[in-house]
Amino acid sequence: MYEIIWSARAYRDLKKLPPDVAGRILNQVDSLALNPRPPGAIKLTVGDEYRLRCSDYRTIYSVQDGVRKVIIEHIGHRADVYGRRYR
Repeated sequence: MYEIIWSARAYRDLKKLPPDVAGRILNQVDSLALNPRPPGAIKLTVGDEYRLRCSDYRTIYSVQDGVRKVIIEHIGHRADVYGRRYR
């Protein structure tokens, strides 16, 4: 089982979301503890990050297999999340 770690940025992003969207994203993030690379998770071309899709929102995270950690780095609308290193 992997430990889920939230960055300060991701935590702020989550608090800004509508409650129904935030709940769905939390369910997805909780499932990453069992399978950090579920079907539908796409590895990004830059860096060692993955993205997980939840309707129009994206969760950007990285996986550290050696220490069994998933680090949630950024959550945002699909139009904003892929900018220059999250702006």
